[in-house]
Amino acid sequence: MVGIVVLILIALLGYILITGVPHVSWHFLTSPSKEFGAGGGIANELFNSIYILVITLVISCPLALGAGIYLSEFAKPSWLTSTVRTLIEVLSSLPSIVVGLFGYLVLVIKFQLDFSIISGAFALMFVNLPLLTRNTEEALTAVPHSQREAGWALGLSQWRTITKIILPAAVPGLVTGVILSAGRIFGEAAALIFTAGQSTPVISYSNWNPFSPTSFLNPMRPAETLAVHIWKLNTDGITPDADQISSGASAVLIIVILLIILLSRYLGNYCYRKMSGTK
Repeated sequence: MVGIVVLILIALLGYILITGVPHVSWHFLTSPSKEFGAGGGIANELFNSIYILVITLVISCPLALGAGIYLSEFAKPSWLTSTVRTLIEVLSSLPSIVVGLFGYLVLVIKFQLDFSIISGAFALMFVNLPLLTRNTEEALTAVPHSQREAGWALGLSQWRTITKIILPAAVPGLVTGVILSAGRIFGEAAALIFTAGQSTPVISYSNWNPFSPTSFLNPMRPAETLAVHIWKLNTDGITPDADQISSGASAVLIIVILLIILLSRYLGNYCYRKMSGTK
């Protein structure tokens, strides 16, 4: 059964990479897309994906860390704690299209954030938050209880024991969880179609004023991500080379996600060796 799963995965990845890599070039990665003409690239879409990813992590990581610390270190076994964990499981199992529609109704329409990077980041926060919370709780729970007792024996308060002993020991698991969740939200499309939008205005990468409508750092502008761009090309793309661009963009997306996974394994092992003193 494991062999069958591995063969299916190799077949899917092999097909995407074999058909897409030949269309990837420096010009493809650094030139903007074209709505009608051939020869467009994915520069803006690639940057938008990275920018939304960074903002999403900035928003969700502190919340997930606080929630994970509470559930692991402070929450007593009760119906309330059980209900919170159940709600986290329910939230993590919501289809991303439902999260996107919720973000459209609440963020885009109710709060009038329009189709924007910040709307997409908040929508992805709902996708990412339960995964990061559960990962944080498991990473903290995996730290041996004897380390907590050692901190208390030294006269440290519970909070200082958590911040000075437990959190440093849990860093490898926390880093791995954050990077793996980043790989998931980097390839997310459904939640962003209704929040971040399906277009990118003309932007200038030399304009560093985040309040300017043409700045690449403006969080209030619409932003078509790489995954949404692939979806759009395969649904209503009218460029003559839509298939080639879609294949190349898919290959770039897969390569970036694979690099994120490899980075998570490397950083997790590196942090473990640094924290444990092993070679």
